[in-house]
Amino acid sequence: MSDDRGDRPDPVLAAIGTALFHLRRVWIKPDMMKRIRARTTGGPGGRPLQISNLMVVNAVAALTDEPPAERPVAPSGDAVDAADAGGTGGEAGEAEVSCEITVGAVADRLEIDPSTASRLVGHAIDAGLVSRRPSPVDARRANLGLTDAGRRVKQVADRYRRAYYHGLMNDWTDAERAEFARLLTRFADAAARDPMDPDGIDKIFEEAGLD
Repeated sequence: MSDDRGDRPDPVLAAIGTALFHLRRVWIKPDMMKRIRARTTGGPGGRPLQISNLMVVNAVAALTDEPPAERPVAPSGDAVDAADAGGTGGEAGEAEVSCEITVGAVADRLEIDPSTASRLVGHAIDAGLVSRRPSPVDARRANLGLTDAGRRVKQVADRYRRAYYHGLMNDWTDAERAEFARLLTRFADAAARDPMDPDGIDKIFEEAGLD
């Protein structure tokens, strides 16, 4: 449904925007980031864990649990980035290709560019959370998986997150929780299908006369 009221504010949309802003602040509080870095170490030289490590761990875990047919399949001729293994390509059936978890698949899952995904995957490997094995299909690609440490981090993070959400909605009814989950999922899916146009930022400043 389009908003045809011009500049007249819609209190419902304003409330949604405010709520989303508050959510963003919850997840990027500087003190939370400092505490994570101070209390967790892993990988060579005791490298502190990063939020991005958890992002990669969650992406690899989700791709592992996905039916192979639903995973992104990268052609064997795709460009190779820094996190992939070196070597020569090979031929294999499509079923074998779909069983792989590549840096490209992680990039698609996290909705980031391949070079950024390559860097984040490399950090997760250095932290000892993700393993990298040569692809049986194309030796230029890496076949990613979680290490034992990565699986433990995933389990603990999931348990902590569930407990946090439970506390926030402790006084909600089961029906309210179910309806919230349904609507939030619907909203997130719509946002994923139709992301905000980056050019809109320029339009904001242009229309405000700040260009």
